[in-house]
Amino acid sequence: MAPNMDSTKEFLIILGKSLFVLMETMVFTVIPKPRKNVAGEIILITGAGSGLGRLLALKFARLKAVVVLWDVNKEANEETCRMALDEGATRAYAYTCDCSQKEEVYRVADQVKKEVGDVAILINNAGIVTGRDFLSCPDDLMEKSIDVNFKAHLWTYKAFLPAMIANNHGHLVCISSSAGLIGVNGLADYCASKFAVFGFAESIFMELFAQKITGVKTTIVCPCFIKTGMFEGCTTGCPSLLPILEPEYAVRKIVDAVLQEKTYLYMPRFIYFTMFLKSILPIKMGLLLVDYLGISNAMSGFSGKKKN
Repeated sequence: MAPNMDSTKEFLIILGKSLFVLMETMVFTVIPKPRKNVAGEIILITGAGSGLGRLLALKFARLKAVVVLWDVNKEANEETCRMALDEGATRAYAYTCDCSQKEEVYRVADQVKKEVGDVAILINNAGIVTGRDFLSCPDDLMEKSIDVNFKAHLWTYKAFLPAMIANNHGHLVCISSSAGLIGVNGLADYCASKFAVFGFAESIFMELFAQKITGVKTTIVCPCFIKTGMFEGCTTGCPSLLPILEPEYAVRKIVDAVLQEKTYLYMPRFIYFTMFLKSILPIKMGLLLVDYLGISNAMSGFSGKKKN
């Protein structure tokens, strides 16, 4: 067959597949995708001692999952464990782990594999925020932010992804942030860590695709501020478009995204439109929009805690 005929054939195949995917997407926009069953699945959640991590643990507990809870705060994490059992978890385990320490992550991961089994769903949720301008932020705090918010993902993926690939079964859930999509005044180190983890999670997704590993799924979550106390005092200039999210709403959307195996989840939905505008607007118009939405001064009232 002539080279130009090969090219035409390949183009028509790609076109046909693209049209099918587009139709499938339109159908699932109207009719939600079937949700997978996680009953009995081993789900590991980092930063499970409070905030979003605790709520995720309780939500998955109600779905009869086996929850493995990691947090640096032993007492808070054990309390989450008790609550998860009360909510119906098949089994629940609490492990004290500082996710910023590579060797500790590997040590506790080995313990989990021996005592519980292969992790099927890994939710990297642990995070900290300094909430300081770049030049006034001590080096050790910036390094800690990078270690917890980004490097911890490297170590947990290294620990648990091989078994997922071997079993052709698993799900990687990355809790990034809208601050991993657009730079924010007063969040330089936080944005750096969240941009990094978004790029890392997306790259692993592409690696798995290139290797034709179809049984390991990826979900990357980018929420705006959530009322967990982590960003206490932060505001937006247009709450109707960029509201401070209620934790229960955020958790429901995250769990639905995991159960429907969505690759990306931005919250609120206006973030999708914001990213489109970022790619097409002149920078000066973009800055006008940033001012209108109150993003420039979002951190001015920050009084939150440093860990979620």
